[in-house]
Amino acid sequence: MILVCDDDKDIRNALKIYLENDGYTVIQADNGREALQQMKANDVQLILLDIMMPEMDGIQAAVKIRETSNVPIIFLSAKSEDTDRILGLQMGGDDYVTKPFNPVELLARVAANLRRYARLGGMQTPAMTEEKNVYHTGELFLNAEQKKVMLADQEIRLTAVEYKILELLMSHMDQVFSSEQIYENVWEEQGFQVTKIISVHIRHLREKIEINPKKPQYIQVIYGLGYKAVKLL
Repeated sequence: MILVCDDDKDIRNALKIYLENDGYTVIQADNGREALQQMKANDVQLILLDIMMPEMDGIQAAVKIRETSNVPIIFLSAKSEDTDRILGLQMGGDDYVTKPFNPVELLARVAANLRRYARLGGMQTPAMTEEKNVYHTGELFLNAEQKKVMLADQEIRLTAVEYKILELLMSHMDQVFSSEQIYENVWEEQGFQVTKIISVHIRHLREKIEINPKKPQYIQVIYGLGYKAVKLL
């Protein structure tokens, strides 16, 4: 089920038609507050979230959603500046589409984000009891079977994108990945000028797993090359 949240009824209806023609079930909201209510009442797998809305805008809604859910959020906005994209990602967004959007591109991004979310099992969090495909460094553990991250016996809630970046780095410990390589592995498509996008996700991830994000020990930058997960005892 996909939640479409936009204060423009024509855009909501157009998105509903595109998505339902592709086989998705769609529910709607016209502001962030109503989107939160729909989230509580329905099993939502993805949100298309407008940024500029009355009562509660998309950024505020995303912050509230991220308190309880890791469902993919694709921001919709008429603004295309890098600062707006980065703000959306910082506030918990997984992707960003600029209006007016190409329906084919939008549907492709919806499908890609749903695939990632499905592979993470909806980010469910059963107890970590299996040792198969468990990666660890220091006190940081990632269970690739159960899609769960633990830090010093405390579960860390990550977005789907944050998890995929961490899984990529921890499953290739001490291997350096450029921003472009991370983008291609996580988004499953080629990207250009993605350095800022990746740096935002890395910073957000460090804030969750590092004791001191300004002096990271688990995810380190290799200047001019990229990022790597460091193997600690």
